[in-house]
Amino acid sequence: MTLDPSVIRKDFPIFDRVIRDGQKLVYLDSGATSQKPNAVIDAESDFYRNHNAAAHRGAHQLAEEATEAIEGSREIVAKFLGAESEDIVFTKSSTEALNLIAYSIGSAPSGNRFHLQPGDEIVVTEMEHHANLIPWQQLAKRTGAALKWFEVDQAGRLDLSDIKKVITERTKVVAVTHQSNVLGTINPLTEIVKRAHEVGAVFILDACQSVPHMPVNVKDLDIDFLVFSAHKTVGPTGVGVLWGRSELLSDLPPFLYGGSMIETVTMTDATWAPAPRKFEAGVPNMAQIVGLGAALNYLSNVGMENIHKHEVALTKYTLDKMQEIDQLRIVGPTDLHLRGSAISFTLGEIHPHDLGQYLDSAGIAVRTGHHCAWPLTRKMGVPATTRASLYLYNDEADIDSLIAATKDAQKYFA
Repeated sequence: MTLDPSVIRKDFPIFDRVIRDGQKLVYLDSGATSQKPNAVIDAESDFYRNHNAAAHRGAHQLAEEATEAIEGSREIVAKFLGAESEDIVFTKSSTEALNLIAYSIGSAPSGNRFHLQPGDEIVVTEMEHHANLIPWQQLAKRTGAALKWFEVDQAGRLDLSDIKKVITERTKVVAVTHQSNVLGTINPLTEIVKRAHEVGAVFILDACQSVPHMPVNVKDLDIDFLVFSAHKTVGPTGVGVLWGRSELLSDLPPFLYGGSMIETVTMTDATWAPAPRKFEAGVPNMAQIVGLGAALNYLSNVGMENIHKHEVALTKYTLDKMQEIDQLRIVGPTDLHLRGSAISFTLGEIHPHDLGQYLDSAGIAVRTGHHCAWPLTRKMGVPATTRASLYLYNDEADIDSLIAATKDAQKYFA
């Protein structure tokens, strides 16, 4: 099936509005957050209107309906990832999910498989979003472990030439982004995962930029943990997902303490419920979790392979058009090999923030700045970039608008 963005956009009410002086909205910032279809908005509204109660607490009908709705969403997420529902943990965001893993590893007692000590190593990459860098950076400081990383070359690819020197027998954790939110680079996971497992390290995948855009199956990837955000996946804000292998979730200490995550409690001690409940203290973000289930059903109905094929074609069109503009530099891969639909660029001496404001005056929404990846932008030799990130509701007309407005900006700032 061929994806038709003009049909898709009809499902997203925000595209009915106009921007500025009666211009249509050209939304090219889905890498930051995606727009929401009616199916998601309606699912959240229906929960509040008809089923609102504290899930997993209470025996009355509304509480049972709320619990069924949340557990139904858990099953949807599991099916979407090729996982088991008991291995899906709901968090407030992917950032919280990554912090959950890092803090839980940091609190693992001696003898626990996750226990870290001086001399151990944590490996990341230079292209990580701050959410998958700072938690490991701080964990290394707390435990005395060494933080190491794979470098990025000027083409925007990971340098794996010294993989055995980066991931060694002392490595305990490897945390890598699946797709860079700045460069669009899709990382070659097979070699990294294989090496991590050879030395007994756990592999954590930041899939925030991949799960919304391509089929992702945790069993096929052979990884240990995965996180992604609902709000980048045509779903609501306020909910993230952590998937982990069941045996690892069982050994991982809890991160937050309180109601719902306990098995028994006395005045001096407590024991924990099994995963996923062990990691879901307090009343969950119920309506948002229901909205996430609706979002993944929506994407599944469109077809993740269809979305991926559409984005590949649109990315090629965008890259080709951009490379025709004098003084425009694409920061990241300029071909389609292992490349996603986030495209960062600079335009001569025009500051990205100025360019972003000019594009906004034309009704075009893009992202500017260091994109929460400061070490990466420094490595690429730019203080900031302008980023256009494409999704299922974008088409060639959106790109034509971007290209025309970018050329106009050159004239304006000349």
